[in-house]
Amino acid sequence: MTTIACKYCRSLGAAAAVLIGELWAAQVHAADYDVGPIHIAQPWARATPKGAKSGAGYLTITNNGSTADRLSCVSSDASAKCQLHTMTTEDGVMKMPPAEGGLEIKPGETVMLKPSSAHLMFLDLKHPLEQGNTVAATLQFEKAGTTEVEFPIAAIGASAPGAAAGPAAPMMHGGGTMQMKH
Repeated sequence: MTTIACKYCRSLGAAAAVLIGELWAAQVHAADYDVGPIHIAQPWARATPKGAKSGAGYLTITNNGSTADRLSCVSSDASAKCQLHTMTTEDGVMKMPPAEGGLEIKPGETVMLKPSSAHLMFLDLKHPLEQGNTVAATLQFEKAGTTEVEFPIAAIGASAPGAAAGPAAPMMHGGGTMQMKH
């Protein structure tokens, strides 16, 4: 009788763990946003360790309009500054300078802001970005207007919303440029 109870308990425990994981993944899924012809999908951010000065946010933007638009990040509730950063590699060094003048989204184009690519930077964090919480940012489109977007926070080093933490390359912030050495 004891053996059956233990097997039953283990099955229940495994089922509960799967259910909790699915519920957490569903919680991390963000709402989509529309501002004029611009569609914003799957915003998310990575958790940061205590003492971190910056964090990153990601999303997918589609311009359903007939003219180009430019995105800039105006503010964030968790940081003193919010910027768009681009990514290039020069001589084996990954550089992530601010996108001066914002990021252009051409008509009919979809742009993904994602790890190791263009992304939002939340600079001078007021507090750590904690997994399971959200961070709000006000995004400004030159033509479409302004919208506030909620970024669910995934694990430190996550490669996608709802993903487990993955290997993260160390980043150094200096002189307004982020660099990751290989």
